[in-house]
Amino acid sequence: MDERDAYGQEQHDHRRFVARVVLSLVLLAAVLGLIGWHTASLQVGAHEHYTTLSENNRLRIEPIAPSRGVIRDRNGVLLAGNRASYQLEVTVEQADDLDRLLERLEDFVELSDADLERFRRGVEQRRPFQPVLLKAGLDDETVAHLAVSRHELPGVEIEARPMRYYPAGEAFTHVVGYVGRITREDLQRVDRRAYAGVSHIGKTGIEQHYEELLHGRPGHRQVEVNAQGRAIRELEVSPPTAGTDIHLTLDYNLQLAARRALGDQRGAIVAIEPASGDVLAMVSAPGFDAEPFVKGQSQEEFSALRDHPGRPLFNRVLHGQYPPGSTIKPIVALAGLHEEATTADREMFARGYYQIPGHERRYRDWRREGHGLVDMSRAIAVSSDVYFYDLAHDMGIDRITPMLEAFGIGEPTGIDLSGERTGIRPGRDWKRATHGTVWYPGETLITAIGQGYMLSTPLQMADFTTTLANRGERVRPRLLRAMGDGREREIGETLLPDYRQPVALDEAHWDVIHESLVEAVHEPHGTAWGSIGSTRPEYTIAGKTGTSQVFSLGEDEEYDEDELARHLWDHALFTGYAPADDPQIAVAVLVEHGGSGGRVAAPKAREVMDAWLLGGGGMRLPVEEAGE
Repeated sequence: MDERDAYGQEQHDHRRFVARVVLSLVLLAAVLGLIGWHTASLQVGAHEHYTTLSENNRLRIEPIAPSRGVIRDRNGVLLAGNRASYQLEVTVEQADDLDRLLERLEDFVELSDADLERFRRGVEQRRPFQPVLLKAGLDDETVAHLAVSRHELPGVEIEARPMRYYPAGEAFTHVVGYVGRITREDLQRVDRRAYAGVSHIGKTGIEQHYEELLHGRPGHRQVEVNAQGRAIRELEVSPPTAGTDIHLTLDYNLQLAARRALGDQRGAIVAIEPASGDVLAMVSAPGFDAEPFVKGQSQEEFSALRDHPGRPLFNRVLHGQYPPGSTIKPIVALAGLHEEATTADREMFARGYYQIPGHERRYRDWRREGHGLVDMSRAIAVSSDVYFYDLAHDMGIDRITPMLEAFGIGEPTGIDLSGERTGIRPGRDWKRATHGTVWYPGETLITAIGQGYMLSTPLQMADFTTTLANRGERVRPRLLRAMGDGREREIGETLLPDYRQPVALDEAHWDVIHESLVEAVHEPHGTAWGSIGSTRPEYTIAGKTGTSQVFSLGEDEEYDEDELARHLWDHALFTGYAPADDPQIAVAVLVEHGGSGGRVAAPKAREVMDAWLLGGGGMRLPVEEAGE
């Protein structure tokens, strides 16, 4: 290569080196500019955002659960209240290793599989930094041990929270209900913001039906926390709004009297004040203790209760459906009078069975030898099946069902409790819609004595007995009597509107029924004479006994309790009101597999009536003496 070529190559390399240097400087300047721009945006543009995040690492908003409204009886006796209870709670974000923490906690407190399962569901449903309930109802010794080791348990807090308790006991559980831990299904139907910091919600009874009143509204507090997330200073508090206290129409003493009357027998008793519709007592037996549902119980414990042969979880008042038996005979008699199918003084000879003309089948009377010559009053008093078979055949089902409907049979009463069953009011249209078949004349006969397809709840039986006591004025049964401190006895119309509907009938017809019901109790031939009337009560009772068949007898078979297993005995029924001329209480009693309504159910109704009428109308404790 000559000198000139070497010089050209040197110039070319120099230019290429300078270009690379310039490009490197440009790229470096671009990178530095991008870094500078991003730094400026973080320091200036996003200053407020990151300042807030930094502040949130130091400050925390915590919900404050409201105090749940208490439930009292009509005189101020506490039925459901709140008391302080220590709870073990965990804030997941503060726990280094959640599984290891749970294992460590089992050294201090017994954690069942159900506790852990509920806790993990709570973790999934919570908000960030919201503590989750792990175990409620801790004793003082456990709390002390946890407090000593608190520094070893990150995220663990022991909080004193209000816990629901039920001092009145199992006699009130079915009607008052209970609260339980909030589930995923509960959260889907409520406003989550209204339940921030709350672990329990009404599950059954009054607790469920009036949840919105009882619950209240949560508050919140702003606290300063340390690096471990523990609160060190409270900065601002917005207090919660307590739930509304409510007073029920129930009477504490009368409820206990009704529960004692049932004893160890399965059944239900409902007592209503006819003038107002106030439910004075509502008992389903056996009952159960509500406390384990509040604190939490294992699946084994719940299964034992659910599978108990006495079915204590089953609310017989609202959900039990039974043939009303002879207790509806007064209503069928009113239908006959109103439709002019018979008269009160028409007599017939009631032998031991009835046959539809042209048919061979015999419809047996409960009394094998029959009742002889009876008119309407005596037929009701002695509960003659044959008399009502004959009346039903003359009328036909289409003239009976309107009266059954007027008395509310086969439809809910509208009481302020959730889940009421409707029962069945059978008829031509009902059978076609339900079974797709025609109605037969023999089914009319069976319906007239409250058997066959017909079903009623004990509450419905008490309801139509109240209408009889009021001589045709139907009132809606109610349990809510007052809100607040109990001194205000008025209830908003929008919350519990008054409902009154007349069953307009001739006054003379009511007289016939009224006198026949008194005759059933106070005359020696009456079905309730031996158990009530013969003891000469201090007031006059109008009542009707009944039996509800568990199985059907053949035409030539005879019912004999001594030959049957207990679970095949008839259900025993009694409905009545007193004093007969000025009713202050109407009562319906059902005893499952009790046998005779007159022998078994009627005395229990008498006990309840005595407790109300002779016991001064229930306990009259001032509110301030009722206690917590």
